[in-house]
Amino acid sequence: MYLKELTELSGVSGYEKRVREFIKDKIKDRVSHIEEDVLGNLIARKEGKTDKRIMLCAHMDEVGFIVSNIEDDGKLCIMPLGGIDPKVVVGKRVTVGEKEIPGVIGYKAIHLQRGDVYTPPKMDEIRVDIGVTKKSDAEGKVRIGDFVAFSVESMVHGDWFSGKALDNRGGCSILIDIINNNIELYYDTYFVFSVQEELGLRGAGISAEKINPDFSIVVETTTSGDNPEFSSYRRSTELGKGPAITFAHSGYVIDERLFKWIIDTAKEHNIPYQIKRRTAGGTDARRIATTLAGIPSAVISIPARYIHSPMSVLNLEDYNNTLRLISILLTKEVQL
Repeated sequence: MYLKELTELSGVSGYEKRVREFIKDKIKDRVSHIEEDVLGNLIARKEGKTDKRIMLCAHMDEVGFIVSNIEDDGKLCIMPLGGIDPKVVVGKRVTVGEKEIPGVIGYKAIHLQRGDVYTPPKMDEIRVDIGVTKKSDAEGKVRIGDFVAFSVESMVHGDWFSGKALDNRGGCSILIDIINNNIELYYDTYFVFSVQEELGLRGAGISAEKINPDFSIVVETTTSGDNPEFSSYRRSTELGKGPAITFAHSGYVIDERLFKWIIDTAKEHNIPYQIKRRTAGGTDARRIATTLAGIPSAVISIPARYIHSPMSVLNLEDYNNTLRLISILLTKEVQL
């Protein structure tokens, strides 16, 4: 499991290099072929018993920001890369650019807000403070177009793991574990670590066109809903109840044959699982499924609380059961 190392790397959409290089180093001696495509997707291959192809996909990028302007007082204006709620970012530590300049996301103090105290900040009102007072000083450290990533130390506490970027470094860690565990694969298996998912599923379709798989499984980290303020009917998933299997999400209904195959396998091997009960959001499965002449696709996810924020939480038993389920699926044939 590589959750801690992966989540502490900066890798916002379009700037996945550090994540890609880490993954490449961990798997390069365990696969028969590895390459990076023009867009930055990392593709690795391991042979199976048949020449039919499965594409196993997890995206490397995390939500973050990009520097859009440097103001006269040296503070940085930022734009979001991916879906981020401005309410959860104020006061959080960040790093800026390849030099990883430390900074803090700032907003006016509560005693200066007067009647606006209960009004959430807008993205164009917040700034990144890197500890300078002049534009020229800031320009010596950062530039417009630099990425801004949350800076968080990950932690394991009992059965729980907390850290940033679990969406989707959790899926990336699962794929690395599968590669390193030397499973006896049924299909020729292509492991794709994709880019720019958070910006609209940009990378996975490019890889799918290159590989032309017979089917695919997207491995994700998905939102839960087991917060105290949510009634049970509003909960998408719940931590501790196993991997989440998606039946549909924005823009795509999961292939019925794959959906049944996954559930039947979980039941056969007594692996706890849950059906993801809300269909908001989307995954690379939508893009893969509608590529070329159509590629049947499914989604299996690790539930996590507070995704798309500076700190998320997952249950390590859910992680292990997700790994176990996918590992078993890769040894079996599915009728398509």
